[in-house]
Amino acid sequence: MINAHLSKWFRLIVVLAATATAMISIFYIASYTYPFIIAIIIAMVLNPFVNGLEKKLNMPRALAVIFTMLCFLLLMSGIIVVLIVELINGTAYLADMIPGYYKELIRFFEDFIAYYITPLYEKVLTVVDMLEPSQQTMVYDQLKKIGEEAAITGAFILQRLFQLVTMTLASLPSYLSIWLFSLLGTFFISKDWYKLKKAMFTYLPETITQFAEAVYTGLKNAFFGFLKAQLTLICITFLIVLSGLMILKVNHALTIAVITASVDLLPYLGTGIIFIPWICYLFFSGNYAMTISLAILYAVVIVQRQITEPKLLATTIGIHPLATLVALFAGFQIWGLWGLAAGPVILVLIVTLVKSGVILQLSNYIKG
Repeated sequence: MINAHLSKWFRLIVVLAATATAMISIFYIASYTYPFIIAIIIAMVLNPFVNGLEKKLNMPRALAVIFTMLCFLLLMSGIIVVLIVELINGTAYLADMIPGYYKELIRFFEDFIAYYITPLYEKVLTVVDMLEPSQQTMVYDQLKKIGEEAAITGAFILQRLFQLVTMTLASLPSYLSIWLFSLLGTFFISKDWYKLKKAMFTYLPETITQFAEAVYTGLKNAFFGFLKAQLTLICITFLIVLSGLMILKVNHALTIAVITASVDLLPYLGTGIIFIPWICYLFFSGNYAMTISLAILYAVVIVQRQITEPKLLATTIGIHPLATLVALFAGFQIWGLWGLAAGPVILVLIVTLVKSGVILQLSNYIKG
C-alpha cells in the first residue's frame, strides 16, 4: 500500500518535471526561433487558400504559395497605405486645429485657477500665516517638495517618450529582418507543409502522434476561433464608431474609427484610451452637446462588447469569459504586459489538452 502510494507520488513528480522541462525548453527555443513561429502561423492561415488554388486550378504548390503570399502582401500593403494616407490627413488636420484647442484649454485652466484655485490658495495662505514659524517652514518645504517631484515626474515621462521613439527607430532594421526571415520561412513551410507534417509524424510513436494530432487540431480550431471572435468584435466596434462619428459629423471619422477599433484589442484599456480623454477635453472646453453624444457612443461600444464577447468566445473556442479574464490577470501578474497575450494562449492550450484527452491519460498514468 505504501509502495503504491509512493509510486503515485513518484509518477506525479515525473509528470511535473517533464512538463516544467518541456515548457522551459519551449520558451527558450521560441526566444531564438520566433520568426519561424510567426512563419508557421502565417502558413497555417494561408494553407486553405494554397490548397484551393492547388486543387481547383491545378496550380503547382510552389506557384500557389507565391501567388497567395503576393495577394496577402498586396492586401496588407493596401490596408497600410490607406491607413497611412488617412493618418497623414488626420495629423495635418490636428496640426491645424490643435493650436486653437490648446488656447481654449489654456483659457479654461486660467478661468479655473482664477475662480477656484486662487481663492483656495489665499485661504491656505491665511491659515499658514496663523501657524508658528516652524510649522510655516514645514508647509512651504512640503509644497516645494511636491513641485520638485512633479517637475521630476514630467521630465521622466518626456525622457521615456523620447527613449521609446529612439528605440523604435533603432529597432526598425531588426523588425525588417525578422519579417524577411518570417516571409521566407512561410514560403518553405507552406510549400512543403504536408511533407514536413508527414516527416514529423513518421519519427514519433503512434500514441504520441495521435495526441499530437489531437492537440494540433484543437489548437488550430481554438486559434482560428479566437482570431475570428476578435476580428468580429473589431469589425463591430469599427462600424459602430464610424457610423456614430459620421452622424455627429466629426472630421476624419474613418481614421478615428480605425484607431479606436485597433486599440479595442488592448485588455483593460480598449476604446477608453481614445474616448475618455476626448470626452474629458470636450467637457472641460464647454462643448457639452458633443460630450453627451460621445459618451453615449462610448457606452454603446462598451455595452455591445460586453454582450457580444461572451457569446462569441463561447461559440468559437468554448471558453467562458470569466476564465479568459482570470488568464489575462494571471498572465499580467506573472509576465507583465506580455502576459496579457500569453495568459489566454496558455488557457487555450490547457483546454485543448483536456479536450484531446492528454490530461486524462496523464491522470491515469499517475494513478497507475
